[in-house]
Amino acid sequence: MHLPFWLATAGLSPLLIHQGRRARRTTIRLPEAGGDPFGEYGEGIPDRRILVIGESTAAGVGVQRHDQGLASQLARLLHKQSGQTVAWHTFGINGATLAELLAELNDKLPLDSLPDADLVLLSMGVNDTTNFTPRHRFRQQLLILREILKDRYPTPIHLLSVPPMHLFTALPEPLRQMMGWRARQLDDVYRKLARSKPDDFIHLRYRTVTDASLLAEDGYHPGETGYKLMAESIRHQID
Repeated sequence: MHLPFWLATAGLSPLLIHQGRRARRTTIRLPEAGGDPFGEYGEGIPDRRILVIGESTAAGVGVQRHDQGLASQLARLLHKQSGQTVAWHTFGINGATLAELLAELNDKLPLDSLPDADLVLLSMGVNDTTNFTPRHRFRQQLLILREILKDRYPTPIHLLSVPPMHLFTALPEPLRQMMGWRARQLDDVYRKLARSKPDDFIHLRYRTVTDASLLAEDGYHPGETGYKLMAESIRHQID
């Protein structure tokens, strides 16, 4: 147990609950992206295949079409860099916790509905942060996810770092700092898993999207330029 965090949370709980409820009422609710959640840059049989799975980032919240989102932006950059044909696919559930993503994937077993991929990125953590998912449970769910996907995707899962929620200006203080504290704890679960199980997980950091010009109208999710910035950061960290 991370005692200082839980003591601070308990002491501030009436205010945090009030601020959390108010933030849910007042924050603009953006839909998931439209259009096909897949595409390709280049011609012929793909040399690389990218799959992004997870919560709102994978669902393309913040842009109108999936081809403006993270998976497409990353595939486009890799194609321009290498000249290779790069296919992309994204599978996300807006507002999902890792447990809810696992339930959705279990419903799809044996995962025939998911595409071939040699690069799998997981974008999760914000909803587990706001739902106070215990760290040991979050870790166990990541291991379960790995087992579910391992036969279809034997390469390591790339864990996109949990967003630094203490920089989310759409959240009031002290809620913002407490959510940032919790997000760092869950990201630490990512880092430790990547160190202890490098054949199964790789931790990826990316440039923080906080500039208002890079965000969608909710001031929370990346816009098209924000997703491009994320993709550029990720591109430099993958083989």
